Amino acid sequence: MNQEQRSQLSGFLLALPTIIWLGLFFLLPLVSILVFSFMSRGQGGAAVFPPTAEYPFTLQSYNDMFFGSYNRILIRSLNIALITTVICLIVGYPLAFFISTREKKWVQQVALFLVILPFWTNFLIRTYAWRIILGQEGTLNSFMQWIGIIEEPIQMLNTEFAVIVGLVYGFLPFMVLPVYASVERFNFRFVEAAHDLGANDWTTFWRVVFPMTLPGVIAGTALVFIPAIGAYVTPDLLGGTRGLMIGNLIYRQYVGSGNVPRGSAFSIVLIGMVVLALIFYVLFTTRSNKINE
Repeated sequence: MNQEQRSQLSGFLLALPTIIWLGLFFLLPLVSILVFSFMSRGQGGAAVFPPTAEYPFTLQSYNDMFFGSYNRILIRSLNIALITTVICLIVGYPLAFFISTREKKWVQQVALFLVILPFWTNFLIRTYAWRIILGQEGTLNSFMQWIGIIEEPIQMLNTEFAVIVGLVYGFLPFMVLPVYASVERFNFRFVEAAHDLGANDWTTFWRVVFPMTLPGVIAGTALVFIPAIGAYVTPDLLGGTRGLMIGNLIYRQYVGSGNVPRGSAFSIVLIGMVVLALIFYVLFTTRSNKINE
């Protein structure tokens, strides 16, 4: 065995524990879910624990998702995730730009500390806090009644609006931090050059600043959209039945109705959407890097 073969064998042995780990705890469960998604619901349904799946193979579960009554939940999940991502971008980009352009480093550090400060509190507790804020007799309704904007409480809890508010609040730092890192590396001499060539501030931003900070925007978009579309806690606590998303639907299929094939099929659909988002991220990151080069 020559030196190159020994080196390859050593590399393989070093990677073997990781390969085994991924095979047992990632690939094997994923293949199992994929197989279950094509099977039929077992007899007994939710009355049998754990729920079962049986032959014959069928596409009924996928048909229920794309062409049945469940497709509206899929569309709602996509809409809520996209709206959340857009709002986080609209709010997060100016905030990240403001933080990164502060001359004093301690100001940047304090601002970044405030951005990540919510992570010091459990996500579940923060979501419950929004139930108090958005409730019929909550903080926001009481304040608007006190200042005379409304006479009767507005139904904000258990709506899509509440879900979007909770998701934006939870995932906004995931947009701010990548954009901040991208703007921090930006060379503002390009702005001076654009002004020297006669471009105004608006043109300079869209033709120079935004394209060169696009990697941070793409990274932030992926970091917000992927967890938002599969969110479970926020839609469950703030949305109720009106804010039901695909993550809650999967849970109800497994635990509520005991329909393993349908829950597996919905899980595969969710995984597919996440993979598409990752492909989008990789393609646009590669393209933006070529543009910046």
